[in-house]
Amino acid sequence: MKKASIITYGCQMNTNESAKIKKMFQNMGYEITDNIEESDITFLNTCTVREGAATQIYGKLGELKHIKENKGMIIGVTGCFAQEQGAELIKKFPQIDIVMGNQNIGRIPQAVDDIEHGVDKHLVFTDYEDELPPRLDADFDSKKTASISISYGCNNFCTFCIVPYVRGRERSVPMSEILYDVRQYVTKGYKEIILLGQNVNSYGKEFKNGDNFAKLLDEICKVEGDFIVRFVSPHPRDFTDEVIDVIAKNEKIARSLHLPLQSGSSKILKAMNRGYTKEQYIALANKIKERIPGVALTADIIVGFPGETEEDFQDTLDVVRQIQFENSFMFMYSIRRGTRAATMEAQIDEAVKKDRLQRLIDVQTICSLEESKTYVGKTFRVLVEGESKKNKEVLSGRTSTNKVVLFKGDKSLEGTFVNVKVNDCKTWTLYGEVVE
Repeated sequence: MKKASIITYGCQMNTNESAKIKKMFQNMGYEITDNIEESDITFLNTCTVREGAATQIYGKLGELKHIKENKGMIIGVTGCFAQEQGAELIKKFPQIDIVMGNQNIGRIPQAVDDIEHGVDKHLVFTDYEDELPPRLDADFDSKKTASISISYGCNNFCTFCIVPYVRGRERSVPMSEILYDVRQYVTKGYKEIILLGQNVNSYGKEFKNGDNFAKLLDEICKVEGDFIVRFVSPHPRDFTDEVIDVIAKNEKIARSLHLPLQSGSSKILKAMNRGYTKEQYIALANKIKERIPGVALTADIIVGFPGETEEDFQDTLDVVRQIQFENSFMFMYSIRRGTRAATMEAQIDEAVKKDRLQRLIDVQTICSLEESKTYVGKTFRVLVEGESKKNKEVLSGRTSTNKVVLFKGDKSLEGTFVNVKVNDCKTWTLYGEVVE
């Protein structure tokens, strides 16, 4: 039997697209393997958000070139890097057979067939920017979690981000297709459904029928079955009261909200083209906490953006302390060519960026421990993910607020919901026992 492998870089959107590519290969009669040495076909699903992404991909392409020379192999590259580079990739790496943009993965079976039968030596598909990709089935690595892309592309043009240039303008998937996928995955036994989009809150903006993100969440919650709904990433600017109310009234929607901050300084937020001020962000976060009791907020934060002063950075620390994020994804600003921020004056020195990142991490670590302590002594419904990676003696699960809990229990509980009483905590992890 012929074998295929998929190597995934980047975000959850890429992971979702890899699950679809995997299903296509299976439908074409390939067995999926992690061993590229024995593969007849290998696809790299690439990312281009960070400047250094190319180095990793070029290294892997070099490795694949040797395998191709020794035993033959079809090499395909898809994802954002493929979308951005297009035919240039084949000029640099003639060992590549197929370059496939994000919107075109539905054409992989035909492309592979054409290469196998010598119809073409190389194929490049990076068009169809304005069309929605066809609905595709997916085969997920996890038996508990399924993800669904509800929109493609982005209209925001934050000055530090390349995504709108490679994933194109925002396009929403019809609600009927999303609901079909939810029902299908719940019937198959998936317990966690993750909705994906560059900006999920602006879902449906181009529809004339009134379908929007709040309505989509409400309709998903009407689907029968025991499951939890999560979504990434919302944009603070588009977070409506209607969405907050829908989350508050539906227990199926996770009590964990990722609300990218990026900076706590209104001056820097304006330079980033984020569309909100420090005060508006704090007001939104407080409103969410008030209307959705027990919610946990997480954020993305960038330090050292061009022009950021110590005062601007203190504004960021101030927001982190005020909101008490459960966790944050914290980064030093890095230049991404092709974005407006890359050519801005007053780029910040590396040493200053490192120092600020460390100070931010220190403040966030204190907040995370404080938040973890609030769980002790209480009981939570937990989705069991399986044995803990670090300690096979205990099971690991996640609360609705996405907090990791470790507890004793039988492996057969994997993929089910159990009630766990939390007895102890560390900064990021809770420890408890299963109770009836």
